[in-house]
Amino acid sequence: MNYKETLSWMFSRLPMYQQQGASAYKKDLSNIISLSKYLGNPEQKIKTIHVAGTNGKGSVSHMLAAIFQQAGYKTGLYTSPHLKDFRERIKIDGNNISEDYVCNFINSNKPFFEANNLSFFEMTVGLAFDYFAFEKVDIAIIETGMGGRLDATNITTPLVAVITNIGLDHTQFLGTTTAAIAGEKAGIIKRDIPVVVGEYTTQTKPVFNAVASKQNAPIYFAQDVEHNTYPSDLLGNYQQQNQKTVLQVLKVVQPHFIITTEAIKKGLLHVATTTHFMGRWQQLQHNPTVVCDTAHNPHGLQVVLQQLAKQKYDVLRIVFGVVKDKDLSDILPLLPKTAQYYFCKPNLLRGLDPLVLQSQASKFGLVGKVYNSVPEAYQAALKDSSENDFIYVGGSTFVVAEIL
Repeated sequence: MNYKETLSWMFSRLPMYQQQGASAYKKDLSNIISLSKYLGNPEQKIKTIHVAGTNGKGSVSHMLAAIFQQAGYKTGLYTSPHLKDFRERIKIDGNNISEDYVCNFINSNKPFFEANNLSFFEMTVGLAFDYFAFEKVDIAIIETGMGGRLDATNITTPLVAVITNIGLDHTQFLGTTTAAIAGEKAGIIKRDIPVVVGEYTTQTKPVFNAVASKQNAPIYFAQDVEHNTYPSDLLGNYQQQNQKTVLQVLKVVQPHFIITTEAIKKGLLHVATTTHFMGRWQQLQHNPTVVCDTAHNPHGLQVVLQQLAKQKYDVLRIVFGVVKDKDLSDILPLLPKTAQYYFCKPNLLRGLDPLVLQSQASKFGLVGKVYNSVPEAYQAALKDSSENDFIYVGGSTFVVAEIL
């Protein structure tokens, strides 16, 4: 199979949470453990930093990767989901994994995948660890997909575990309270391995402390530590806390790597260009200003909307779409009533009908028109705008992906 055929097989033959929702969620690690053993346990051959959290884990992972690259280390980066190309999930020094490596890995191991009914995510995690071990990276930054305890990435034993923050998201899988979700994320804490927590609340801190104590894991709370912050090309005030988390992680890994202040400064200043990171308060154009952001849960949207409230404009236009399993009663009350909305459906099975979205939004005083697709909604917003207007595109990672 060529690359296109390989991706088609991966997406159509294997369960994938991003497309199917609950039916693709695995409740144990037996599959990924079997795959890892079959591959020769590649995750044991590399040094890793394991990053979980409700929001910010993508930003933290990319910041860390950029800094390690600037420090001269061969750096692997595994993240999800991708925005444009599957290969964005697996990078070394900012470069996507090759199409040939993906094809060879899938074609060579296809009988095993089929016999063991591996999920899309399990297979992709195995590919990432195999690739990083084959390329002998100095460090690999590994981002969880969802949760932590039962996430396929949780077979790694990292130098440090990182939990950025806890908010209500994926509650049908992880729990309906922040304490319960914190318990799932804290599942990446391993015996004697340090853990850095970016942000905590009165509900989540006791959970982290209890798990860390049980595992004899040194624990650091980044929000309680004073750090010098540095300029960054990742815009948005919410990146300041992510940067504090990154700086605390770097302190913890000092015995293993030499990271100079100059490398930190250069890394943070060139995150997007070094790692090709997209979709976090990303400005797409001026006059009118267009910004997209992948925030899609109450915790993330609240932070982004605080940033949006500080912008100056004549008219605020919001291109907005979500997936079916999103709890709209948690999200819609956060959105500004003064904006003009362009409701749309992301192009996947889980995308919510924009007529349903419009109907639900109207109950919260949000007014706008319905469009058949994300690109159509975006073009309508551009056409309606004057040079002093502000267009925000968001609601779902998939909405942002379609306009990038």
